[in-house]
Amino acid sequence: MPARSPLLHRPVGLALVVASLAVLSTAAAVAVAPPSPSSSARTLQQQLDDLVGAPGGPPGVIAVLRDGRRTRVLRSGVAQTGTHRAPGADDHMRIASAAKAFSGAVALSLVSRGDLRLDDTLHQRLPKLPKAWGAVTLRQLLNHTSGLPDYIRAPAFQKIVTADPHHRFDSRRLLDYVADQPLRFRPGTRYQYSNSDNIAVALMAEAATGTPYEKLLDQRVYGPLGLHDTSLPQDFRIPTPYLHGYDVDPPAAPQDVSELLSASGIWASGGIISTPADITRFVRGYTGGALFAPRVAKEQRRWVTGASEPAGPGRNDAGLGIFRYTTRCGVVLGHTGNMPGYTQLMAATPDGRRSLTFSTTTQINEAQKPDLLKRLRTVQENVVCGLLHGSS
Repeated sequence: MPARSPLLHRPVGLALVVASLAVLSTAAAVAVAPPSPSSSARTLQQQLDDLVGAPGGPPGVIAVLRDGRRTRVLRSGVAQTGTHRAPGADDHMRIASAAKAFSGAVALSLVSRGDLRLDDTLHQRLPKLPKAWGAVTLRQLLNHTSGLPDYIRAPAFQKIVTADPHHRFDSRRLLDYVADQPLRFRPGTRYQYSNSDNIAVALMAEAATGTPYEKLLDQRVYGPLGLHDTSLPQDFRIPTPYLHGYDVDPPAAPQDVSELLSASGIWASGGIISTPADITRFVRGYTGGALFAPRVAKEQRRWVTGASEPAGPGRNDAGLGIFRYTTRCGVVLGHTGNMPGYTQLMAATPDGRRSLTFSTTTQINEAQKPDLLKRLRTVQENVVCGLLHGSS
């Protein structure tokens, strides 16, 4: 694996867990200002083509827009270099930190039925974790105000992943890598994106129900929303057919990093594999009220200043397992993610009726490709406008 390849995708998105390295934890302490709107009259299709053709751009892009009446699929480039196969809505891919919304969905569905409370603490549910972390609540984990140190940054964790990217971790022991560290700040006093948060969320869900997280995903999310091509594996393989993800660093040829990393090391924070079609179904149900009661959705949408990683379109604010993206054309709710080979955005209107997913087959974030990220966010905002106002 190339020396610069970061399995070190820090907290952001893989948003997440092992891939975006510096971005995750450093991003997001403040809201991100929206990029200036494009003055170009180019169509959305042309903008996707330009993104694929940009220096360091992804070999493939696919955007799925649903407005309740119809589905539009825009795509550019190829699903695998050296072929002519276009990206497809049923192609599997790593969704990176967008998986954090799935752990949010599980937790909030359990809150809705009374198995968990947002004010439950780590001490109450997971008493074996460090005593110094005990006052952290489920609410603070879900909106990244917990102060938990990010295990992705731990030297011991990074050493293992660098030596063997396919290493099979005990996913339920990932927090051990930072168990000797204090909280970064007093819980609830500031925002800091941390992959540790969603590991703790999944462990709290397991403790409350006595059910493995993977089974909770099936019971509380996949089944109710009809997700048939979504899974949380423990190894590095991706089901076929899949969108190949690449490390793109011109003038070198793109390097296929699709199966570079074991999902066991990012687990509930970014290990899910899905398809554009399935994450479209997920984000519509997640924002549209299909998984938990309105009273829980109201709590979910108590916003604090903070951006996803990478930042989504427009101004970003953080809720419980979800982000609000305020664009020049309106508001959508969702999540982003990035890891080696992939950058993701899924979002929907607050009622879930209109949605978009936007998947690219290279990692784009502020730490590695700031100019391309700015361009990506502009295109994403234009896609939001196309979704909300029907422009091409």
